[in-house]
Amino acid sequence: MHAYFMRSERVGFGTWSPADLEFAIALWGDARVTGLIGGPFTKQQVRERLELEISTQESAGFQYWPIFRLRDDVHLGCCGLRRSPGDDALEIGFHLLFEHWGQGYASEAARAVVDHAFGALGVEELVAGHHPKNRVSGRLLERLGFRHVSEKLYAPTGLLHPSYRLTREQFALDKRPGLGRASIGT
Repeated sequence: MHAYFMRSERVGFGTWSPADLEFAIALWGDARVTGLIGGPFTKQQVRERLELEISTQESAGFQYWPIFRLRDDVHLGCCGLRRSPGDDALEIGFHLLFEHWGQGYASEAARAVVDHAFGALGVEELVAGHHPKNRVSGRLLERLGFRHVSEKLYAPTGLLHPSYRLTREQFALDKRPGLGRASIGT
């Protein structure tokens, strides 16, 4: 059983460690998961990504946290935060293993991360983006209250990706039903 620092109704959030390499390879080595963000990635590239996530957690207190289904501890993917290149805001992102697509886990995990970012971490603004062909992620971001603001060049794909923002103020005013709250603790 994994130790979780944050939970939503069905999802537990852990932190990456070197022991999670096989989870990371299964996730970031899968072309279905990473094909629209510059992947699939080699085992060495996945190892480097894992090391970056661990380092970011240690230095900044956030990462794209590994997420697990609470009822059976099955690895679902990751969801979390990173520094947005060329922007002071933090960027939210989520990558789910293919077999868990379409089951609401990305939405639930992203809601928990947004709540954590504006609550425990005290951020003022979040940004997000997605591949232009990935309209599902765009709809999810809009349901979370993000607003489309521009198109930004994403170097790994060489394409303009839709870019979104959500401020602390917008989040506080957002009273949408179903915007779940995460609980912090193991």
